[in-house]
Amino acid sequence: MIASIRGPVLAAGAGWVVVGVGGLGMRVEVPSGRVSQAVPGDEIDLCTSLVVREDSLTLFGFVTQAELEVFGHLIGVSGVGPRSALGVLSALAPAEVARAVAAEDEKPFRKVSGIGPKTAKLIVVSLAGKLSELGLDEAGGAAPAAAEDPALAAAEAVRDGLVGLGWGESDAWQAVQDARDAGAPADSAGLLRAALALLQAARGGARR
Repeated sequence: MIASIRGPVLAAGAGWVVVGVGGLGMRVEVPSGRVSQAVPGDEIDLCTSLVVREDSLTLFGFVTQAELEVFGHLIGVSGVGPRSALGVLSALAPAEVARAVAAEDEKPFRKVSGIGPKTAKLIVVSLAGKLSELGLDEAGGAAPAAAEDPALAAAEAVRDGLVGLGWGESDAWQAVQDARDAGAPADSAGLLRAALALLQAARGGARR
């Protein structure tokens, strides 16, 4: 099993990077909008999980051991495959996953593309008691979110703004993610304009 990978970034895209290792280029699937922002020439060090299927070998990579552990727990939930688990970690940090599970709150998971209400509830039930070390203090309460990713906070604010404008929550979040992947400005105003343009373009195409 490939437990980690380190080397220069040879190429990167939305949700993937190619890492140079011993003259080879190894493609690694990564959380969208985070690691995938790396540019060729950057040195990268990832914790990895090799998922073996009958017709494929896919390497998934994460910046922290906590992300890797959450990924492992998520793919153990019935109905959650590696891609869906990666989607969760693209939208939520490990501590946020842990806090949602501890609070029995499935709403954060329902915001992830491909995760429906039943699967979101199943994630909360299945992971109960398994993630306490990732986002809770010793007394069992939610840890403060002082280290929350500013870019993620801006994305969530834009999503909420789009919902307030009448867009569906899942469509709004997907547009925000697509805009981020396309290189939209990280500030709320720029990200809102980019996401709104994607939504309006999609609506215009659907009417034709």
